[in-house]
Amino acid sequence: MEQWIRVLKAADAAARWHVDQRRDGHAQEPYVNHLLEVASLVTEATDGKDPDLVIAALLHDAIEDQEVPFEMIEREFGSDVAALVREVTDDKSLEKSERKRLQIVNAPSKSRRAAMLKIADKTSNLRAVARSPARDWSVRRRLDYVDWAKSVVAALGETNSGLEARFREAAEAAEASVRPLV
Repeated sequence: MEQWIRVLKAADAAARWHVDQRRDGHAQEPYVNHLLEVASLVTEATDGKDPDLVIAALLHDAIEDQEVPFEMIEREFGSDVAALVREVTDDKSLEKSERKRLQIVNAPSKSRRAAMLKIADKTSNLRAVARSPARDWSVRRRLDYVDWAKSVVAALGETNSGLEARFREAAEAAEASVRPLV
């Protein structure tokens, strides 16, 4: 029971930390929807047996997007959660193209749990590309994002078949969203 109280505390922290952040899509969804979706995907993939991974999913963008100190995450949610969040956090001091390249290069060295978190994150992002793409994203940019996400996930290797299936479905939906109706 205590573990799920921690999960709810993490959801509350994520909602507070990302309160003013919105998804880039035309629907301008609250960013916390993305965090909840990623957490839901990893919960399903682990049959609810890894609450620390669920917490890390809720907090996975806290350092990168909101500059929440690593030490705060560690103090409030423990070293396991903090390490997972750190493992999936990009170095924002680097150019975006370099960060994207490094996600592919570094993917094979990710722990299994961090890899699951990355797949869940990419799945959620692809679902957003399919249902509510950013207004300034051309068809080419959307397709390039799908290809890049596939490269990241392929580099992660086999992790969780159910999660990988959700990713494939999301990639297919994102690609289908730009195809002309026949």
